[in-house]
Amino acid sequence: MSQVTSMRNRHRFNSRMTRIVLLISFFFLFGRLVYSSIGAWQHHQDKKQSQQSSLTMSPSAKE
Repeated sequence: MSQVTSMRNRHRFNSRMTRIVLLISFFFLFGRLVYSSIGAWQHHQDKKQSQQSSLTMSPSAKE
């Protein structure tokens, strides 16, 4: 009887640990997604700004 109870407690502990590990992994994955999307947006803005500045510079360079 006690062996059945200990197996049940072990199973409960294992499922709880699995959920905790999966939750932490999800937070890391979500954080990396947010971090990379912010970096990509900033890169896009810098690239857009550099293209605009090169477009405004090219007509004045021809004159």
